[in-house]
Amino acid sequence: MTSALTQGLERIPDQLGYLVLSEGAVLASSGDLENDQQAASAISELVSTACGFQLHHGINIPFKCLSVVFGEHTLLATMSGQTVFVVKRQNRGWEPIDV
Repeated sequence: MTSALTQGLERIPDQLGYLVLSEGAVLASSGDLENDQQAASAISELVSTACGFQLHHGINIPFKCLSVVFGEHTLLATMSGQTVFVVKRQNRGWEPIDV
């Protein structure tokens, strides 16, 4: 069953799984990231570190989307308030274009 919290995450193309985190706790998970507390902890720490890089003084989050790119997949994290939304997406192979 889709909740309002995860409705948009399930429609992301090529997604392999997702996590919804708040203060390090997993609120929702699915796919490759389902019940993955180790990934949740690592991502929470990464987001916390990234939030510490304030280039401008203000209350805004210093990033819109945080991407960690691996060979086969990418983890994308974004925040809304105190909630962190993480999606694992399959990387698409790009074929060369003949000109």
